[in-house]
Amino acid sequence: MPPAQLKRRHKLAFLAFGVMVILPIVASAWYLFDRAHDRYVSYAGFSVRTEEIGSAFELLGGVAEISGSSSSDTDILYKFIQSPELVNRINKQIDLREVWSKPGRKWANGDHDPVFAYNPQGIAKSLFVPGDANNPGYIEDLTKYWQRMVTVYSDSGTGLIDLEVQAFTADEAQTIARLVYEESSTMINRLSAIARDDATRYAREELDQAVDRLKTAREALTRFRNRSQIVDPSASIQGQMGILTSLQQQLAQTLIDLDILRMTSQANDPRSTQAERRVRVIEDRIEQERKKLGIGTSTGVEGSGDENAFANLLGEFERLSVDLQFAEESYKSALAAYDASLAEAQRQSRYLAAHVNPTLPEAATRPDRLLSLGMVALFSLLIWAISVLAAYALRDRR
Repeated sequence: MPPAQLKRRHKLAFLAFGVMVILPIVASAWYLFDRAHDRYVSYAGFSVRTEEIGSAFELLGGVAEISGSSSSDTDILYKFIQSPELVNRINKQIDLREVWSKPGRKWANGDHDPVFAYNPQGIAKSLFVPGDANNPGYIEDLTKYWQRMVTVYSDSGTGLIDLEVQAFTADEAQTIARLVYEESSTMINRLSAIARDDATRYAREELDQAVDRLKTAREALTRFRNRSQIVDPSASIQGQMGILTSLQQQLAQTLIDLDILRMTSQANDPRSTQAERRVRVIEDRIEQERKKLGIGTSTGVEGSGDENAFANLLGEFERLSVDLQFAEESYKSALAAYDASLAEAQRQSRYLAAHVNPTLPEAATRPDRLLSLGMVALFSLLIWAISVLAAYALRDRR
């Protein structure tokens, strides 16, 4: 066989290797070790805890619930830390654009770090378009860069959240991590307050209705007493019945005396006339008293159309008393239900507990230059190898 010779495709493969592997590695090494600024990382770890406090009976018995974590709250908090809302809140307290733009983003300036510094234009665009150095960018640009500098790790099984915040100074990294923890705690407290309000809203509405019903019943009973000038119709009826009984006894005694007079005297005896007059007066008075009571009239018709009759007043008083009693019972039940729901809502409180407070880094750990350079070399080599294999496959198909 003839000896192997260096052909054109071999030269192209070596040229591609130099362009696709050697050149990116050299450029990356130069940038990482010459222009890339050091970044400090502040660590923080926290979780959402749900504290369930036992009732008074449980506490007396020595039984209390153990606090636990809520996975749903952890998922909510994970999304909140990556949201533009949190970025906007923290940006109002500390100018994130200024903090993350300190290395500068101009390629022409050798002291700037346009790759890792905040650049609302993007790295690729800033290579060819000078742009405005004073352009702060939109909140979406800041949120996108936030996701590069703030890393959140969530464990749904344990409910733990780990946070890594990068900045170009140690103090600023710790400050941002502390603000993230404070805003997250505020958000969890707000969710806990909303949950308590939802748990007690229905019971509160029922209590308000019971209070209004009780006020209406008491006002109606007060108006009745003012109109009738009677505090308790039952007591007044008892007194009125005593008067009626006394009149009936007097009538019976007078009728007996009249009969005796008729048997022992003449028909025109003045005493008989006087006794008959007394009988009529007593009967008229009994009729009037019976009408007041509303228990019957001389015509034999039960009841009375007079609204001031004691029977009608007593019926109205009993109806108002029943309404008042029902309103009082409803109020007691609604108040007990509200107190129970409020106590149940207060038994379960959520709060943010930090198991690792935001740390103050002492040494810069980013960028990891060797790791980054190794990743560039690996992917460059893979891209070059795949490209060469694809080219040879196409050549063999011809």
